[in-house]
Amino acid sequence: MQWEHLTALALFAFVSTFTPGPNNLMLMTSGANVGFNRTLPHMLGITIGFPVMVILVGFGLVEVFARYPVIHQVLKVMSLSYLFYLAYKIARSQPPQTGNETYKPLSFLQAASFQWVNPKGWSMALTAVTVYNPDNSLLGLGLIAFIYALANLPSGTFWIVAGKQLQYFLTNAKRIRLFNYSMAALLVISTLPMM
Repeated sequence: MQWEHLTALALFAFVSTFTPGPNNLMLMTSGANVGFNRTLPHMLGITIGFPVMVILVGFGLVEVFARYPVIHQVLKVMSLSYLFYLAYKIARSQPPQTGNETYKPLSFLQAASFQWVNPKGWSMALTAVTVYNPDNSLLGLGLIAFIYALANLPSGTFWIVAGKQLQYFLTNAKRIRLFNYSMAALLVISTLPMM
């Protein structure tokens, strides 16, 4: 991969991982509800799960989708359905102060698996593999995965810390409920470009 392509890929990875999307909204929500330490496995699941997805997409799913576009459409419907389910769970979470803490952050494996039903993740992976690895080389694929792993660490940390800082505002049950409803709505809105 040429230096210009590597720089462009790094910029694309940085921008695409920092912009709001399902992963970042859920990290912020989790940071606000349960703090940094309990959200860390979720962030690490994204950091490892997305590069694994990029590698597997590069190994052949791009060709499968090109040959059988209906598979991509079915996956899209399943992904959006799952995101709506997650938005519902976020909206229905009870504030931790009630003694009935219903908000549960995603585990490492859940977050890694979530990448496969994340429409923004699919869009990022397909774009990165097709645009930044036109020769379909193994080295290029490995670099894309590595750069995304590096970009996900500061991005995830930023969104968790942003959520954690919201805890200073989320001082009563009404504000926490409003925040959770707002984050659920933003999660749904973040899917609109993928529809």
